[in-house]
Amino acid sequence: MVLGKNKKRIVTIKSSREIALMREAGRIVARVHAEIREAIRPGVTTADLDALAEEVIRKHGAIPSFKGYHGFPATICASINEELVHGIPSPDRVLKEGDIISVDVGAIYKGYHGDGAWTYPVGEIDEEAQRLLDVTREALFVGIAQVRPGNRLMDYSRAVQEYVESRGFYVVRLYTGHGIGREMHEPPEILNYVNPHHRDTRRRFLPGMTVALEPMVQVGTWETVTLSDGWTVVSKDGSLSAHFEHTVAVTDGEPFILTTL
Repeated sequence: MVLGKNKKRIVTIKSSREIALMREAGRIVARVHAEIREAIRPGVTTADLDALAEEVIRKHGAIPSFKGYHGFPATICASINEELVHGIPSPDRVLKEGDIISVDVGAIYKGYHGDGAWTYPVGEIDEEAQRLLDVTREALFVGIAQVRPGNRLMDYSRAVQEYVESRGFYVVRLYTGHGIGREMHEPPEILNYVNPHHRDTRRRFLPGMTVALEPMVQVGTWETVTLSDGWTVVSKDGSLSAHFEHTVAVTDGEPFILTTL
């Protein structure tokens, strides 16, 4: 989930104990994604996926991050096709062959958050949809490679934007990555495109920072609109959207992805 702004501008550096707790929160998020990946097929509803996610989160001693957050009514965000983020699960939203669905999952374990999103194919999808998924997923890892001490947040932003745009797609501007820890949204804001005037863009990655990195990419435009439900964000032109996210800890060396099994 990318909604919400933290007004404090202090970037917190996590201890090894805190990062260990966030690693367990991240594992739980990854377990949810593993279960959802297996469950996605034509005929499944987004409410089915939401119930599965909550069951897995609670079974592992965590609580859903999103449920009740600013009034959000569900455990996951489930966004289909042109929907980018914040789609509300419903028994009326039935997956069909050829859809793509972005599933965003958050879990709180012993007071610390893990946050991760993935966009999945439903059965066989067309070539354009597959390219969108491939490019957005790879953009995430291209960006993560920049998460090293001394690099600026702008280095991440530039890497993601150049990778996506060189392949003919569009980087969403309005929604960003963010710091994460005891709160789901902490400073800094981490753009997926270069804006030299943004207040956080010249910050440097420091060991102990924990960040949620989440490229959001669309086929036909970078612009988005929010639907009348007040939550669901869609591409302005109705073209396909994709969203991939990992929670990552900055170390003295290689970036440490927390939202894996």
